[in-house]
Amino acid sequence: MSVTFECGNQDRPLGKLLLHVCCGPCALIPVRELRCEGMDPDGLFYNPNIHGVSEYLKRRETLQETANRLNLPIICLDDEYDPRLFFRAVANREDDRCPHCYRLRLERTFLFAREHGYSCVSTTLLYSKYQNREAILAVGRELQDRTGIRFLGRDFRQGWQEGIDLSKEWGLYRQLYCGCLYSEMDRRRNVLRRLAVQSATSSDTS
Repeated sequence: MSVTFECGNQDRPLGKLLLHVCCGPCALIPVRELRCEGMDPDGLFYNPNIHGVSEYLKRRETLQETANRLNLPIICLDDEYDPRLFFRAVANREDDRCPHCYRLRLERTFLFAREHGYSCVSTTLLYSKYQNREAILAVGRELQDRTGIRFLGRDFRQGWQEGIDLSKEWGLYRQLYCGCLYSEMDRRRNVLRRLAVQSATSSDTS
């Protein structure tokens, strides 16, 4: 079943918009807000940072379900999914990896936009409270200056909880980390430390 969002404001469209999409749940609020501004985005799924093919496919499947319900055209660059690109981009700067990951994904989005006649680009990364908004804006503005394609740095975070509630209502798969190996390790760090303590304790008592 498709869903139509009610909007209190309908401005004139700014042009053909390409929305980089990191996952289905994060697309809910940005799509609504952009449509309320009079734009009708197309989604682009390009995320070589996602670690594990099974995780990639799970997020892709959830995005397709979301897109169907939103009537959102979605382009998935599956033949370009290559985590080696991500690891090369962040090599030797893993502790400051996020800006380089943003650049990798947004550069491809802007290139696709230029190749296919889009005049504007935005990203669902601007919805998450866990992402570095200023770093995303810096990359987007740099690419805007370089390509002449407008970057819409909207702040979608005001709909954070609403998006969470809606994704749960729809039964969407909600991942617990951004996607990369390092973020999953960060999430599991306490577990690994606890296991290390248990192993040390077992060694001392044996």
